Amino acid sequence: MIASFKLNPWPLLRHAVLLAGALVVLAPFIWMISTASKPADEIYSSELHLIPHHFALWENLQEAFAKADLGRYLLNGLIVTISIFALQILIALPAAYALAKLRFLGRGTLFALVLFGILIPPQATAIPVFLLLHKLGALDSYAALVLPFTISVFGIFLMRQFFKTVPDDLIDAARMDGISEFGIVWRVMLPAAIPAVTAFGIFSVVAHWNDYFWPLIVLNSQQFYTPPLAVAHFRNAEAGTNYGPLMAAALVIIAPLVIAFLLAQRRFIEGITLTGLK
Repeated sequence: MIASFKLNPWPLLRHAVLLAGALVVLAPFIWMISTASKPADEIYSSELHLIPHHFALWENLQEAFAKADLGRYLLNGLIVTISIFALQILIALPAAYALAKLRFLGRGTLFALVLFGILIPPQATAIPVFLLLHKLGALDSYAALVLPFTISVFGIFLMRQFFKTVPDDLIDAARMDGISEFGIVWRVMLPAAIPAVTAFGIFSVVAHWNDYFWPLIVLNSQQFYTPPLAVAHFRNAEAGTNYGPLMAAALVIIAPLVIAFLLAQRRFIEGITLTGLK
């Protein structure tokens, strides 16, 4: 006897929609890789094809590195993003621990202010912060790129939500062992919050690595250019309409983000899924 079954079309439909959405999202990156791998005559050819007939990625990369100091720009991006993330964690973890585990007058009001701070776009405070940095003489420097972002209200919120999932018994045991409150933050809470820290790190690094608005305002010297600003400068000053080296430079700029996300993907998903649990 042949068992009869009923085909459910909904899983197939969901996967088809997801694949179509993924294709739309990935299409610009696929075209960027394709353009970066083509010589100039194929880029301007009337024939449309993704796979190049002559693979010229290495030549385009050589020309991009020869015309622009991409190594310096990548180093600037690393210095800025790592410095911002380290300072954000240094401030966000103690603040989140206090809001999640300590009882004091005004805790609810402070948390409400944190939520309110998430709603304020950075463009709204750009002019006051710019004037403050000008008074301090910190414009056109790494300090101008790092200092305005050392406090992340989103990071405090994310860490606080994760700390709410940590049992109070673990903290009480640490206190009985004579560990101070700051010791609990760095020796107990930080190891437990590695997934949340990783998730926040992805958000922070991607946001500040790709930031074009703020570096464009505070920088004049090319030696401090971050990757997005460097690509724009390369487009205007060096590459022009030479799209092969331009796309090769863009490929070099986004490659660290893709690699970092792939390496931290599991922790990132854990941090996001566990943050809402209580």
